[in-house]
Amino acid sequence: MWFIITLVIVGVLLLVAELILLPGITVAGICAFISFLGAVYIGFTSYGKTGGYATILAIVVLAVTATMLSLRSKTWRRLSLKQEVEGTSQPLPQETVREGQRGRTITRLAPSGNVLIDGKTYEARSLGDVYVDPNTAVQVTGFENFTVIVKVLMPDAGDLPE
Repeated sequence: MWFIITLVIVGVLLLVAELILLPGITVAGICAFISFLGAVYIGFTSYGKTGGYATILAIVVLAVTATMLSLRSKTWRRLSLKQEVEGTSQPLPQETVREGQRGRTITRLAPSGNVLIDGKTYEARSLGDVYVDPNTAVQVTGFENFTVIVKVLMPDAGDLPE
């Protein structure tokens, strides 16, 4: 009798582990099924029809109860993280840079790289997929997500940023 009870309890624990920790049909679910089958087989062979049906009834009641308890939202709240993310991402370049502003390339834009505008580094892409060498004067012409779109300034375009 104790062996049947042990198999049923192990099967229920494996079923709960399958539902909470290892979702999908994995080793825990298969082992729970085998444990339940073993308990039912021993119940029928050792205690006849009454023992077998009692074992099946116990398995069904315990499995349904364990499933309902493990799938309740209150159970998941206990298992879930309660911390909030307070960090923020970097601001969009549109918030700190405006079109027409000038800067210079830090790295080669091939066609993407980094530019320095007002002492801050931004990811940039050259206009028209043109390759731009480092330390070249550029002007902001637009934005694409977190990328600044720039064009090359001609040397006679006025005072170039340093």
